[in-house]
Amino acid sequence: MIVNTTIWRTSMDPQGLSRKSFLRGSAIGTATAVLSIPVLGTTFAHAALPATDMEKVILAAQVDPYRGSFAITPGCGPSVKLVQQALIAKKLLASGSDDGNYGSVTIAAYQKYQQSLGYTGLDATGLPGPTSLKKLGTDRYTVSRVITVGAKTTVSGKTVNTRTKSMLSEAGKRAGITMSLTQGSYNPGGVDASAGTHDGGGVVDVSVSGKSDAQMTAMVKALREVGFAAWHRTPAQGFAHHIHAVAICDTDMSPSAQAQVGDYYRGRNGLASHAADDGPKVTKTYWEEYLR
Repeated sequence: MIVNTTIWRTSMDPQGLSRKSFLRGSAIGTATAVLSIPVLGTTFAHAALPATDMEKVILAAQVDPYRGSFAITPGCGPSVKLVQQALIAKKLLASGSDDGNYGSVTIAAYQKYQQSLGYTGLDATGLPGPTSLKKLGTDRYTVSRVITVGAKTTVSGKTVNTRTKSMLSEAGKRAGITMSLTQGSYNPGGVDASAGTHDGGGVVDVSVSGKSDAQMTAMVKALREVGFAAWHRTPAQGFAHHIHAVAICDTDMSPSAQAQVGDYYRGRNGLASHAADDGPKVTKTYWEEYLR
């Protein structure tokens, strides 16, 4: 690379006033010529790749397919478009489909991509994980705000992932009540009435044994405030009293659990009836957003 060195020459005009001559290029009059100095070892950076926000992609993937419209989840459109454009480049999504809505068509396209990588079962539902999302973006985009659910652990002897455990602990602090579980995550075929929602990660049933109505409401509210889609299930709905909670933006969850997140964002109860949500009103959020 050549660096042009600018030289200022100061002289006196006939009236004795100081003036500067700005000299560039070849010598002018008595001015010294500008120097061209080669700088060795200089490299030129490539244009930075755009970034896709994984949090926004996962939120859209869990909400958009169940909205009954092609509306874009606020703040998610730009990141979803980058994923869609990468799928189009791989001919898994039709040209012109990069509309920012992570609906059923994009779910199906991403599922095909996951299967092309050798993923099966709950690892190939069309819900991106960090590995596949980064691989899809090779030379096209980088991934920011990566969601990591962590290793499997336990709460009340029930299996959950580290992210879910942290969320339950924080919700318990907010409610002033320890969250004990009657059913954990990664429990395929565990309870028929759960309809597969507990097959993957991020879904738990919380005990309300011995709790008053006010305490149960406080528990649901606290769970929602830290990023769960949570509802108090009752005998009138066909269940023994408990709280069903789904950790929004968990990347391990089953399709039926994802549908419950979509129902929650639509103001519904997460059941087959899709009745109105009767739980406490909070600003909907997810764990990473809550932490910020």
